[in-house]
This record gives sequence, C-alpha cells and structure tokens, in this order.
Amino acid sequence: MHIRLIIPGTLPAVSGAAIYDRRIAAALCELGHTVDTHPGPGGVLLIDAAALSDFAADLSGAAALVHHPRSLETSPPDADLKAAEAAWFAAVRRIVVTSQQTADRLAADFGVPPEKIAVVTPGIDDLPRSLGSAGAACQILSVGQIVPRKGHDVLIRALARLFDLDWHLTVAGAATDPIHANGLRALAEDLNVARHVTFAGETDGGAMDALWQSADVFALTPFYEGYGKVFAEALRRGLPVLATAAGAAPDLIAPDCGAVCAPGDIDQVSKALRRLIFDKPLRTEIAGAAWQAGQALPSWREQATKLAAALA
Repeated sequence: MHIRLIIPGTLPAVSGAAIYDRRIAAALCELGHTVDTHPGPGGVLLIDAAALSDFAADLSGAAALVHHPRSLETSPPDADLKAAEAAWFAAVRRIVVTSQQTADRLAADFGVPPEKIAVVTPGIDDLPRSLGSAGAACQILSVGQIVPRKGHDVLIRALARLFDLDWHLTVAGAATDPIHANGLRALAEDLNVARHVTFAGETDGGAMDALWQSADVFALTPFYEGYGKVFAEALRRGLPVLATAAGAAPDLIAPDCGAVCAPGDIDQVSKALRRLIFDKPLRTEIAGAAWQAGQALPSWREQATKLAAALA
C-alpha cells in the first residue's frame, strides 16, 4: 500500500502525536508499505487532523488521523474550531483515532458514525525495567510538555500536602508554554516545595533513560489527553502509575498497577500519592503488576498492521 501521511509542520517534535506519526510511518515501511509525507497523486491520503485546516481540496477520498479534537483542549471548548472539525470529520471517508475515548468523543460530540472510526492505539517499544532509586526519598517522575492541560500544577499542589513524607519530583518536558512553566516554578516556591521539585526541561536519549531507570513512581495528572503514551511506557518499564481519567489511562491502568484519579481532584491525587510514597512494600507489589501489564501492550508493528487494514 502507498500511503501519503500528511503531518503538520507546527506539531512539536516531542509531542505524543508527532511521535505516533513518526513511529507508525516507520512501522508501516517495515511491513513493506511505502509512506510519503507530502501531498501528491496516488496512494491513500491520511491526514493528521491538525493539518486538515491546510486542505481546501475535496476530502471525500481522504482519511483523518485524530489524536484528539483540538477544540476540546480548552475549557470551554473552542466553538468555532469545533464546528470546523465537525465539518472536516464529516467530509473524510475514514477516521483513525488513537484511543477508544477519542472514538467515543467523536461519536458523542461531533456526530461521527461509529462505523466510520477505527481505533489504532500507539505501539510500545521493548523497554528495560526501571530499577528504582534505592534511596530514602521516593523518586517521582512526570513526563509531558509543560502546558496547562497536562495538570502539573495539580501534581505539585497534591505533593505539597505530603510535607511529612520524603519525596522528590522530576518534571521532564519541553516548556512549550514558557509563561505557564514560569508559573509552575513560582507555585513550587510559594508552596515551599521548590527544593523537592526539579524541572529537567526537554530531555531525551541517555539522560531520559537515566530518569526512567531511577524513578520509583510515575505520575502525570492531565485534564485532557488523546491517548497518553507515557502511561503505557511507564507500565512497560514496571513503574507504579498515578494518572487522571484522561485519554486511555482508565483502560490502561488497572487498580493493581497504580491509581486513576478524577482530573483536577487535588485531594484524591494527594491521597493516592501518599499511599504510593509511604508504603514501599506495596509500591514494590504494584510495580510487579505494572510490569506484567506492560508486557502485554502491542508493538508498533502490530499497530501498523491494524492501521493498514483500516485504510484498505
């Protein structure tokens, strides 16, 4: 199959959406398909939904790849963008989404017929198991772009209540919203936990691997997600996971693998973190369950096979 995967140039390279686009394209090529990333004649046209606004041509023969509706990133939703997305989703012949939650939202909020939607979640690499810190302080890792919808402020506020416990939070992610990033640093200062919080910035390669290896718990508390690839990665590495019910987290994280809290619920997040930080034997037990769950997650090759079938 010849696929033309159109990726928006404005998509941050470190975002989950950009990583999905790159990895699924590579896996498709490994399976013998050809993938171009520019418009042209021939082939199956698959457009990342963030690039749909650039297409004035007839979309009836195209498929859309929707990580999550961008109009729902804000509260309240962007009404004009939502109307535009609804029109684009109606125009394409097929829609591929990266989580069941997104499929449900497209059907409920945009009127997309369920039979038009195919769910192809991200794949996962064969990752080494995290060894943990082996120190006195519980090392908590949070990975995600520094933008309001990721809810880092909720995580910091929840941890600040645990002044009687020994913990350290490392936030690894690009400061996509510099004003928000500065606000988070100020928040940590105001709550007297700045010495317990490290903002590592955009991290990759060996430095990122080292953070994963030395972590005892993974925590991210977003208000909204398309899928939440980092939750799957944390499970694959055998880390207890603290998440909020956004994206695929409720489906990925079983009760014995961590905790899933309501978005924005500082009390609930704080109580769940207290349990993970305080009870080390329980944390070890949860880590084992997370490792087992992570090994069952699909590979990129498996998911590329599903995508090709959905586009056929």
